[in-house]
Amino acid sequence: MKIAILSRNTKLYSTRRLVEAGRARGHRVRVLDPLRCYMHIASGEFSVHYKGKPLADCHAVIPRVGASITFYGTAVLRQFEMMGVYTPNDSDAILRARDKLRCLQLLAREGVGMPNTVFGDNPDDTADLMTLIGEPPHVIKLNEGAQGQGVLLAEKRSASQSVIEAFRGLYANFLVQEYIREAKGADIRCFVVGGKVVAAMRRQARDGEFRSNLHRGGTATAVELSDTEREIAMLSARTMGLNIAGVDLLRSRRGPLVLEVNSSPGLEGIEGATGVDVAGLIIDYVAGASARRKKTSRKK
Repeated sequence: MKIAILSRNTKLYSTRRLVEAGRARGHRVRVLDPLRCYMHIASGEFSVHYKGKPLADCHAVIPRVGASITFYGTAVLRQFEMMGVYTPNDSDAILRARDKLRCLQLLAREGVGMPNTVFGDNPDDTADLMTLIGEPPHVIKLNEGAQGQGVLLAEKRSASQSVIEAFRGLYANFLVQEYIREAKGADIRCFVVGGKVVAAMRRQARDGEFRSNLHRGGTATAVELSDTEREIAMLSARTMGLNIAGVDLLRSRRGPLVLEVNSSPGLEGIEGATGVDVAGLIIDYVAGASARRKKTSRKK
């Protein structure tokens, strides 16, 4: 099977592991920089070219699209979809997950627990927003940030108002959420593949930091999930339409609370903490799903 991986860097751990796992299983795997892919669109015709040559006979595409190139990366992925190429996470699902506000709205509709969240635009409404969110500390985060970027902790109401005013001055879209004290700077990353949680780790923020992201110096250890946590992770991924997802949740007094759903979760932390061959599980799922879809289309 011919599998393409959309990634800007072949040396990244996640990209390298997917290539290794795919080739170890006898697949032909190629890494494509999405910014070097360009598209031809005509009535009833779709094609993708790469470095001067058309891409043909690709059976599946695994997107590893970074947040900084979401628009172009998802456009390239959508072009592959139009060409009938299978992808475990389609372009619309990635866009749903990247928009933190939309993600939370969709999860709330399904009854998924989450930190109390507010969103507003007009400065005249800031006082009422503060009333809705409750007493500080507050977590203020950019709507499309990644890896802990654009996430701030305001411990006083005056600090919250100052950060809100600064973000508004930059015309940035942001959310304000309650701070879950009992989580003590830790969250749970649940890795979902094909509708099942295949691995989970507990990420702990370093001293003096409230963000548990490994890129921010956090540490990771394997963790056992409760049945409720497992069900919520699977429901969250399903709600976003993602077959490969990292679901981040907090353990709180009122149960598991989902922070966000990541459409391109990294593999280094989860494989290192758990010893699970997540890359291999992804390749096996993608190959199986692509083959099943091809078999179904033949029957039609």
